[in-house]
Amino acid sequence: QVQLVESGGGSVQPGGSLRLSCAASGFTVDHYSIGWFRQAPGKEHKGFGCISSVDNSTWYEDSVKGRFTISRDSARNTVFLQLTSLKPEDTGVYSCAAAPPGPSCHTAPYATWGQGTQVTVSS
Repeated sequence: QVQLVESGGGSVQPGGSLRLSCAASGFTVDHYSIGWFRQAPGKEHKGFGCISSVDNSTWYEDSVKGRFTISRDSARNTVFLQLTSLKPEDTGVYSCAAAPPGPSCHTAPYATWGQGTQVTVSS
């Protein structure tokens, strides 16, 4: 069964850090582009970063660039999202998704989704 499972969410104070995991089963995560998305309260579901299966290049939305980092661990068949310098506006449900390899992970057709993990940034 093809599946993605996120973990690592929680509550942190502004300026804090978290590391989210996106563990794949039923397929090899190295062969797919992996995107990260979040849905903030009252806002639309939106992608903010991804890692390409072609060359492991990454893309980040301006709001998270320099604060969030996506990486792969082939041995664990897992993609990680390191969150640093967290802000209250980073609060939301974070989800990962997988897409077949293509020219850009930013515009990839994500079809396999995880259930999401909650991140709350509050003092």
